[in-house]
Amino acid sequence: MAFDTLAVRRDGGVLHLTLNRPELRNAMSLAMVGELREALRDAEADATTRIVVLRGAGGHFCAGADLKDLAAARAANADALAETNARFGALCLAFSRTPLALVAVLEGTVMGGGFGLACVADVAIASETASFRLPEVSLGLVPAQIGPFLVERLGYSQAKRLAISAATIDARQALALGLVHEIHASDELDTALGRTLDTILRCAPGALSATKALLAKARFAAPESLVHEAADVFARAALGSEGLEGTMAFLQKRKPHWAPQ
Repeated sequence: MAFDTLAVRRDGGVLHLTLNRPELRNAMSLAMVGELREALRDAEADATTRIVVLRGAGGHFCAGADLKDLAAARAANADALAETNARFGALCLAFSRTPLALVAVLEGTVMGGGFGLACVADVAIASETASFRLPEVSLGLVPAQIGPFLVERLGYSQAKRLAISAATIDARQALALGLVHEIHASDELDTALGRTLDTILRCAPGALSATKALLAKARFAAPESLVHEAADVFARAALGSEGLEGTMAFLQKRKPHWAPQ
């Protein structure tokens, strides 16, 4: 895969996608949105890819939308502006629903749409340098497409506080809110990422995908409504090739075939 706005690297079952516009703190252009969608589709179609890692080049994750694209859409008409906004919403939705494990490495500026992408990550690892902000209302705009993901990640009260105040929070505050899961010094980020990847790679990929799908349903369903569906999911996993291999590996005191050997 060759892209203009992304740097792509494969390492076994891990696909590293780096937002690569460092001169603009990786502001998200429409071209970047399209390339991220394409990269994710390719990863999901490739049976060897198990984890996607999102990060930014140049010490920053993402400064949010590229205002040049916004200005061009505004100069056209309201429909063009809405379509531009909807493309980013579709991007967040695609990454939130991917059956692959999604890990975000967050450094420096994490604003607007970048904040939204952080919210959909399964695991978010932050540098001590990370700074988080939703600046939209201070610009006369609305954090429209990322709103649902903010509420899901932070809860209604904290999402509303950050969205309507445009306040900046640091990495430790983000950890306290559950936005990120770990904080590390910048020179320790890659080591921490490696530990996380190793842990995830020990998990069966099919079981991981099924777990993500079931948990996504559990957010909005009463527990009693999922009893039978969850039982069916469990039975399929237990009787499937991964369940049989995992059980056998445990009894034989060896690693299952999907785990790093």
